[in-house]
Amino acid sequence: MNSQKLVFITGCSRGLGRAMIQEFSARGWTVVGCARDAEKVAQLQQQFPAPHHFMACDVADDAEVRAFCQSVLDQQGVPDLVLNNAAIVNANAPLWEISSEEFSRVVDINVKGTASVMRYLLPAMLKRGSGVVVNFSSGWGRSTSPEVAPYCATKYAIEGLSQAVAQETGGKVAVIPLNPGIIDTHMLRSCFGESADGYPTPEEWARTAVPFLIQLGSEDNGRPLTAPGG
Repeated sequence: MNSQKLVFITGCSRGLGRAMIQEFSARGWTVVGCARDAEKVAQLQQQFPAPHHFMACDVADDAEVRAFCQSVLDQQGVPDLVLNNAAIVNANAPLWEISSEEFSRVVDINVKGTASVMRYLLPAMLKRGSGVVVNFSSGWGRSTSPEVAPYCATKYAIEGLSQAVAQETGGKVAVIPLNPGIIDTHMLRSCFGESADGYPTPEEWARTAVPFLIQLGSEDNGRPLTAPGG
C-alpha cells in the first residue's frame, strides 16, 4: 500500500484531467487515472511511472469501472480524493436533430459513469471514514444554452446526484458538485470554435484549481462550488 495521498481521476488523457496529473504529481500525490484512449494511457504510464497507475477504461461500461476501481483498491488503496472529470458534449444541434444513440452516449458517460465510480469507491471510503469526491459539473449545469441540451441535462443531473449522495454519506465522505469554469479545452472548442482562445488553458487552470481541490473537506459536503481560475 502507498502512504502518499492518492487521487483518482477519470478522463485523464487530455484536457483538465491530463493537466491535473502534472499538478498533483508535482505536489507529491500518487495519481491513478483512467481514459478510453489506450495509446494515450500507455504514454501516461511511461511519463508517470509507478506508483502512479493508469488504465484504459470506458466509464460508460459499468463492468470496466468496477474492475478498475477494484484494482485501485487492491493495489494502491483507498483514494483520498476522487475527481469524476470524464465527460463528453453532444455535437451542436437542436434536440430534435440529436439521435437517441448520441443522447444516450452523453448520459452514459457524464451521469452513469460518475455514478458507477461512486458505487465502487464510496463503500471503501466510508469504511475508512474520510475522503472527498468531486463530480465535475459545468456552468451549463446551473444555466442553459441552445444546441447543447443533452449536455446541460447531464450536468444538471450531476448537481442533483452529488447533493443527494452528499446527504447519504452525511459528510463522512464529502461529495461535491464542481463547476470548473470556462477553459480552452477540446470540448469547449467544439462549442465555441476559435473564440475558445480567450479562455485559460487546462494547464493554467490546473495551477490554481489543484491547490483548491486539495483543501476541500467535510465542511464542503454537498456544496455546489466553482473552481478558481476557470
